[in-house]
Amino acid sequence: MILSSRPHRALAVKSCAAAALLALTGCEANDTATDDGLTVSAADDSCEVSSDTAASGTTTFEITNDGSIVTEFYLLGDDGLRIVAEQENIAPGATATLTASLQPGDYFTACKPGLRGANVGEAAFTVTGEAVELTGEDQELFDTVVADYVDFVKNEIAALNPEVEKFAQAYMDGDDETARELYAPTRIHYERIEPIAEALGTLDPRIDYREVDYLAEAEELEADDPEFTEWTGFHRIEKDLFPPQQGDRNADGSDAFEQWEESTLEDRQRLGQRLIEDVQTLYDTVHSESFVSDQQMNISTVSNGATGLLEEVAVTKVTGEENWWSHYDLWDFKANVEGSRVAFDLVAPIAERKGEDGAALVEEITGEYDELDELLAEYGSYEAGFTMYDEVSAEQQAELTRQIDELREPLSRLTGTVLGIEE
Repeated sequence: MILSSRPHRALAVKSCAAAALLALTGCEANDTATDDGLTVSAADDSCEVSSDTAASGTTTFEITNDGSIVTEFYLLGDDGLRIVAEQENIAPGATATLTASLQPGDYFTACKPGLRGANVGEAAFTVTGEAVELTGEDQELFDTVVADYVDFVKNEIAALNPEVEKFAQAYMDGDDETARELYAPTRIHYERIEPIAEALGTLDPRIDYREVDYLAEAEELEADDPEFTEWTGFHRIEKDLFPPQQGDRNADGSDAFEQWEESTLEDRQRLGQRLIEDVQTLYDTVHSESFVSDQQMNISTVSNGATGLLEEVAVTKVTGEENWWSHYDLWDFKANVEGSRVAFDLVAPIAERKGEDGAALVEEITGEYDELDELLAEYGSYEAGFTMYDEVSAEQQAELTRQIDELREPLSRLTGTVLGIEE
């Protein structure tokens, strides 16, 4: 069975801003800034952290998956909803490290075995000590990186907005040929900035949830958002535009028609308008003057965003689960990689300032991005079109996976380097 990498936002809504995170790189901080080196045992029905407290400042969680299925680890905000920091896609028997810089306050820890459904082992976690203040010569550089990244996000969403209107209108008008042509290029702008959208409550589930994810979490999503009572967004429309045939299966192996039927013309008006409205809400939120402060965005947001987009590629794009019915996965794949690289390129100068090791890491990551770009180019381009993913062989998928993994490993060390943690 193919599993989704998406966390349940109703129980653990990603806060790209990481509301209590504050990067420490190249700064003068109070004496409480330290690395506590906590360990986490993640099992199929539990999530045990070695301590329920840590001092403010840089903290690492070494997470071991002692269960039988892939899992994720979350540090949640005091509301139990926002994801302050996360480590995705930890295979059974594997160990991964999550690096974060924490302000004093109340949090929760939790795991998500199977990457879908409710969290397990949610427990209170307290960060003690004094607030960490960022000062010193790097402050201006940090602020510039965050501002540049937000400008990139704003530009992508500004481009997304009118494209969604054209796409949704064609769908509502029953012009399926035009809507099918617009589907993949419209999504490019969303996929480049996906982690930002995922920070904003149920907005990303409304816009971009796949059917199997929605059905697995419908009750919890409705509890968080009483108006969210049906599967909506890009992938609901995708299934109408590229309808299954009798005998076809969903990504989780269930009958494609078990809980689905083709949308009526009335349904299409509602679904198309909902997508337009939700993307407009995304636009308004990101373009708010208080967006950066509301989301507490900082250098960690940008650095972890690069890693998060690669995880999206690794688990859903490379398997073909993302665009299960249209097979336009390589468009999304390319866009995720582009968004990841933008975030990395902005943070790279900071990592390079960490000495020879930082410079070497940047060089290694850059080389792996180049290798992945060259490999993707073998399958096409936005202009010429990409190979449909159902035509990509198992061997080719394996080759793509290997190159993604070659990039993921050094990229996983980027935030630790930026935060100044010695290995």
